[in-house]
Amino acid sequence: SASGLPAGAVQGRTDFGTAGYGGPCPPVGDKVHRYVFTVFALKIEKLDLPADATAAMVGFNLNANTIEKAQFTSLYKR
Repeated sequence: SASGLPAGAVQGRTDFGTAGYGGPCPPVGDKVHRYVFTVFALKIEKLDLPADATAAMVGFNLNANTIEKAQFTSLYKR
């Protein structure tokens, strides 16, 4: 697809108020920031949520359908 997402995929709203990943953005010159990424294995093919679903709605449905999850932490500063 033009957006780079698989057919039928949508991105939920983030803390930035828009859909999609915004990336790390610590203040210039600040200390190193930690970013924790979590990957979820679900017991369903996809979450059946509207594109404008809140983060709370996505999180509730994500956790209700999780089989397993893994995390990794990344450090970044500008």
